[in-house]
Amino acid sequence: MSDRGRWAEAQLRYAFKDKSLLDLALTHRSASRANNERLEYLGDSFLNYAIARRLFDLRRDDTEGDLSRARAALVKESTLAAIGQRLQVDAHLTLGAGELRTGGAQRSAILADAVEALIGAVLLDGGAAAAEALIDLLFAEEIANLPDAAELKDPKTRLQEWLQGRGHKLPSYSVQSVSGRDHEQTFVVNCTVEEKDAHTNGQGSSRRHAEQEAAAAMLSVLTGEP
Repeated sequence: MSDRGRWAEAQLRYAFKDKSLLDLALTHRSASRANNERLEYLGDSFLNYAIARRLFDLRRDDTEGDLSRARAALVKESTLAAIGQRLQVDAHLTLGAGELRTGGAQRSAILADAVEALIGAVLLDGGAAAAEALIDLLFAEEIANLPDAAELKDPKTRLQEWLQGRGHKLPSYSVQSVSGRDHEQTFVVNCTVEEKDAHTNGQGSSRRHAEQEAAAAMLSVLTGEP
């Protein structure tokens, strides 16, 4: 058995019948035209369904919006990359020379895509039940530690709900500055709540991120909580 095959049995608890699917799932586009992009597409689609179904069963009091936020927290790049690191996927990836030189095996996007490609490969090799068993294995810790619905709301949503619940007007956001090169810009955004005469700033790599930072700061000012 190959090193990859032994790794898959130990970490994924799955023995591939078609070893070429495992190899393909771990091949980045920088290394070959035959790569894991199509498997990643398949795995991503099935993962979203499987996680949605599990959350539907587990979180019976959550609204549709709550469930959508919970799913997004589980299938986002950083969560998938953390699972990839835990599985030591980086040690088994096939990358092109350029990606190898720049440490591509540790990049979050590459790790996340590989995890989804592995799910797609198991789906094709062993069917839906095998893929769901793999997802249950990989996401057990993340699902168990998933915050409740209120904590999953982003700062802008929580600030809006806090103000509306007290009969206040919604906050306003304005861009104070944009600096840096086109692909490395930094935004500074101001958040204002007029009725409280409160102003906070946030900084981020996009206007949206900066607004979220400013909203989080405003919540701290208004509630006195960190």
